[in-house]
Amino acid sequence: MSANPYAALKVVELSADSAGEYTGKLLADQGAEVIKVEPPGGAVSRRIGPFAAGRADAEASLHYRWYNTSKRSVVLDESTEDGQRALAGLLEGADILIMGRAAAGSSPQALTEAHPRLIVLAVTPFGLDGPWADYRSSDLVALALGGPLNSCGYDDHSIPPIRPGGNQAYATAASFAHTGLLLALLERRRSGRGQVVDVSMHSALAVSGELANPFWFYPKAIVRRQTCRHAQPTPTQPALFECADGRWVYFALILADRKPWQALVDWMDSLGLAADLVQPEYGELAYRQANFSHIQDLVEVFFLLLDGDTAYHEGQRRGLPIGITNAPEELFGDEHLAARGFFVEVEQSGGEPALQPGSPFWFSAFASPGPGRAPRLGEHTQEVLGT
Repeated sequence: MSANPYAALKVVELSADSAGEYTGKLLADQGAEVIKVEPPGGAVSRRIGPFAAGRADAEASLHYRWYNTSKRSVVLDESTEDGQRALAGLLEGADILIMGRAAAGSSPQALTEAHPRLIVLAVTPFGLDGPWADYRSSDLVALALGGPLNSCGYDDHSIPPIRPGGNQAYATAASFAHTGLLLALLERRRSGRGQVVDVSMHSALAVSGELANPFWFYPKAIVRRQTCRHAQPTPTQPALFECADGRWVYFALILADRKPWQALVDWMDSLGLAADLVQPEYGELAYRQANFSHIQDLVEVFFLLLDGDTAYHEGQRRGLPIGITNAPEELFGDEHLAARGFFVEVEQSGGEPALQPGSPFWFSAFASPGPGRAPRLGEHTQEVLGT
């Protein structure tokens, strides 16, 4: 098995938000040497909770631990001449600089001129130019301005849209940044030169609006958010069904496709719960559509008589697109993730090892090292800078 291609990359991370940190994490967890440059007081993310064991200190932030796995921490003060010299020394041998702001007073273009092979990956809220270039943002602001937030929430439009969790705006920007970086690395193999990769979180969200964009561009229709289903110009049928044990399953009851319809009726009939759905007239799409409310009522009763796990696994066995709704903590007991070894024990600074998500992809040609613990503040300063 060959070495991971990222193992030869040296990355300097100079970013203060989750988009840049997550981009660095994607590289570090696959073997790149990612040197996280922190100010003397530590990165801002070290002060974001929740905190392990209730300790609000620089080593206890679970937010920091997640976004900075496998990295190395170097402390330097960019406001001093010594700090600027140290940073310049780091960039001399670096392949990539991840930044969210000007580094040591230099523009990204000036940095690539000073270091011809350096790829400057600028991951910023609104891009490096334009009228909003200096505006501030956050995950919620980006989701709102970019458009996706308008499609998130519930059927009740008397309440405002609901922000989805998980820092999705930052994660989306990091995903686009990673893709842009790969293109720049391919170009450097051809030309031998680095470049500036300008990644705008606002732009990344503006092209991540799912159905909202095509509906507006073509039929000029505005989608309306719906509870746990895709936003559409007109309401669609509910797709969440409660089960006997209080759990919920997602099942999109698509009447137009004859095969899943028949699979559902056969399943209900095997338990004596199909009622009149076995009648020949239900074989016609128009009849099913005309009697949809009745069908929905029967399906709701059907799922109320099944426990969630049975509904999920039996539905999948019968070829139906059905899934059980899991809370995040329930994923630790997911038998499929466990069978694939997805969660791994990661050493923690000053504490017991903790289970963390591993890599979402595996490779047949080379090893994926997986996440290592996040560094302690300034842990590698002496080793990297020799000070």
